Amino acid sequence: MKSMCFLSKPVVKWLIAAKLIVKVVLVWLFVQSDLWGQNVVTSPDKKLIVAVSVTDSVNLDVSFSQKQVNSLKIWFRSNNKELTHDLSPRKSTISAVNDTLVPVVSGRRSRIPDVYNEMDWPLSREFGICVRVYNDGWGYRLYTKFKEEQNINDEGFCLKAQPGDSAWFPEETSYLSHSERLYPHLAINQIAKGRFCSLPALIHGQGIYTAVSEAWIENFPGLYIQGLGNNGFSTSHPPYPLVEKAKNDRTIVVAEAAPYIATTIGTRSFPWRVFGITANPGDLIGSDLVYRFGPPLRLSHTDWIKPGRVAWDWWNDNNISGVPFRAGINTDTYKYYIDFASEFGIEYIILDEGWSNPSDLSDINREMDMEALFSYAKEKKVGIILWVLFNTLDRQLGVALDQFQKWGAAGIKVDFMQRDDQKMVEYYWKIAREAASRKLLVDFHGSYKPDGIRRAFPNVLTREGVKGLENDKWGKDITPSHDLILPFTRQFAGPMDYTPGAMINATEKGFSPVWSKPMSQGTRCHQLALYVIYESPLQMLADNPTHYRNEPETMKFLRDVPVTWDETKVQEAKPGKKLIMMRRKGDSWYVGALTDWKPADILFNIPGTGEWLAEIWQDGTNADRNAVDFTYKTELVKSGTIFNAHLASGGGFVMKLSRKK
Repeated sequence: MKSMCFLSKPVVKWLIAAKLIVKVVLVWLFVQSDLWGQNVVTSPDKKLIVAVSVTDSVNLDVSFSQKQVNSLKIWFRSNNKELTHDLSPRKSTISAVNDTLVPVVSGRRSRIPDVYNEMDWPLSREFGICVRVYNDGWGYRLYTKFKEEQNINDEGFCLKAQPGDSAWFPEETSYLSHSERLYPHLAINQIAKGRFCSLPALIHGQGIYTAVSEAWIENFPGLYIQGLGNNGFSTSHPPYPLVEKAKNDRTIVVAEAAPYIATTIGTRSFPWRVFGITANPGDLIGSDLVYRFGPPLRLSHTDWIKPGRVAWDWWNDNNISGVPFRAGINTDTYKYYIDFASEFGIEYIILDEGWSNPSDLSDINREMDMEALFSYAKEKKVGIILWVLFNTLDRQLGVALDQFQKWGAAGIKVDFMQRDDQKMVEYYWKIAREAASRKLLVDFHGSYKPDGIRRAFPNVLTREGVKGLENDKWGKDITPSHDLILPFTRQFAGPMDYTPGAMINATEKGFSPVWSKPMSQGTRCHQLALYVIYESPLQMLADNPTHYRNEPETMKFLRDVPVTWDETKVQEAKPGKKLIMMRRKGDSWYVGALTDWKPADILFNIPGTGEWLAEIWQDGTNADRNAVDFTYKTELVKSGTIFNAHLASGGGFVMKLSRKK
């Protein structure tokens, strides 16, 4: 549901007039509350300032490094009453937290500093706001204290940006969406009223980057932003579905919607609206801000949750060769996948669409002997993940999950939700909870962006909600430039199941979509670098085992590359253009670099201390004309020394650093 707003003038402009005044006044304001209807919350390092004021509305004004970044005006309408009008603010409280989070499944780092200042400000007897400010971003959420249930008519904000700001804007055309979008870079004043996008979106202006997303979406719909036709955005939500209708076996549309976005209990907190703020776009890649705003752990036992790599069947169309059986969706083919996974230490395989009737999970494909297959996988110590349609699983939930558990399945890949209204959001929580009770991992496809649910249910390892490699089967959208935008945008929200690993690689001129024998745009090393740069604790190997077995030097990398990390560093970052980053797992470092269609030379410092054995996969001399061309070599390198390499058009680079033995 869409809302209009009128943007107020910034209320903290006088705070940033001079550095000295800012410091003196902030120290005083930080310990005061309700001063002239205003509270100020600063980040621990004092660089990020959020001033909250109450006039005829609730306003938030944000400055970073003495620059005003943006201004927000908030609204909240429940049971047809606007709660942000006629307020009578109470005394606020400000607290400081200095903690460390240790995620069950690590992503960008295994220990996450959770250091922030937070304000809780009751704005009336029944309505309030909480603002939390970190060094790398901030967020707010609203709360209500009604006794009776509420129909939430609308909730959101207007965000005023600065003239000349731009945005990477993943435009949507409908609330029925897989959230698989391109990210065109647009001037904000060119985003006309009515054009809207899913999140995360990335705003850039005055040398500052603002990533906009949300966290802890529970019993509430997802958030979208829409242009105002000038220098700002408004927000909207999909309405609550009253009547749903099946268009086909997997697409369930809202046939009749309510005049409200959610129906909910009267006393609760609402989702966090999250804003990553930085002058260095590379900081967005290392930030786990959405995770920190996510809900605390809700499982008592988690030792069964094992991230890993996955041999995937669907993308390569089971197009294996050199085998004595007919390849396809059958027992022999999946035993072949299991053998491949076992040989290379790959933890899982997926049985994608076709192992059962998609509309009836008890109607097994006659070519599949599930008992024999699971027994064989257990013997080979390979887990099996089963693809399911979300609506079929919903109808058969208890019976199906019990059967999967009985077989010994490792997890489920749930597909085609395509919505994030309140009813569908609650489906995600139900599946996470029911799967966890049976020790099943979850991969959501056809999904909205991550919101931190994996902190509460770490069995939710990854999700799609990204325009990934599968699109190469039918289009030309997945360019090296697109690959270089995703780390700063979609990945800001959390893990993404992009499904890298193409072994047929093509130049810009040589690429064409092929359904049954797909190729990727860019070089072989571009594909390898995605395993370092893209975060997914359930990371796919999209191509078929025949190709991988014919590529021993490639498999030398893929059989060892981690899917979770202890530390992340970004050396150079230009959205859509170029990226050099490093990740550490245990005692080993991995370096990954990408470029767009423009060739590039890269320089980086060897991390760590001491001497390392470097294994290097680099674009070959002829990679600009034959994208599969690469070289593999080893050499000894010392920490602190500068390493340089050349990346071909659409190229990539990876290095593994191991301690010298």
